[in-house]
Amino acid sequence: MPTDACSDYLFPPPHPVSLPIVGQPQRFPVRRIFCVGRNYLEHIRELGNDEKQPPVFFMKPAQTIVQDGSTMAYGTLTENLHYELELALALQSGGYNIDEGKALQHIYGYAIALDMTKRDIQDKLKKHGHPWEAGKSFDASCPCGPIHPAQAVGHLESGRICLKVNGEIRQDSNLDMLIWKIPQIVAELSRYFELQAGDLILTGTPKGVGPVLPGDVMEGSIDRLGSLNITVGPRVA
Repeated sequence: MPTDACSDYLFPPPHPVSLPIVGQPQRFPVRRIFCVGRNYLEHIRELGNDEKQPPVFFMKPAQTIVQDGSTMAYGTLTENLHYELELALALQSGGYNIDEGKALQHIYGYAIALDMTKRDIQDKLKKHGHPWEAGKSFDASCPCGPIHPAQAVGHLESGRICLKVNGEIRQDSNLDMLIWKIPQIVAELSRYFELQAGDLILTGTPKGVGPVLPGDVMEGSIDRLGSLNITVGPRVA
């Protein structure tokens, strides 16, 4: 007699989070989202952070993903919602203590992502030495475009990274300005976590971060990866 797959749970488990893969019928299942902070020198300087300190890691839940072409809610308890355009790595395998020279073999592909930030909340948390989650890991804080397989686009060491808001350029830099390069990021992160297939790693944002308002349209682009288009929706009551 067939059984209900949800009968083992108190309520239905959450629907899996996934992203489309360019040129493939399958979708990429998202397991975890790791983020690298302070990985472009000019961005460190524009926020007044100590440029001698190494980049930092933090996380967002997979459920914070917003699909390309969608409208994201402005969010609660903030008057200063910022964009941060980033290159995302999509892993096909992983492990602990990955050798830097073998790091690229664990990358399935690349995507364009936004690390949306409640800057006023984050600043208050930093001032008191508290964790950043309320300012970084809130609902709809990670818009992300489709995954481009490395087999098709190669491994990205350089290329323009650019964000427009309502058609006006706000961020404009090059991936070769990353302080920690992609193999270094994967190797260092694997010292702390057992990286696995489905993990996304956002690699940091260049200078030019700033606020958006309801109704604004963000268009992020990275050479070889096309564009990510997100509209900012109304404030959450």
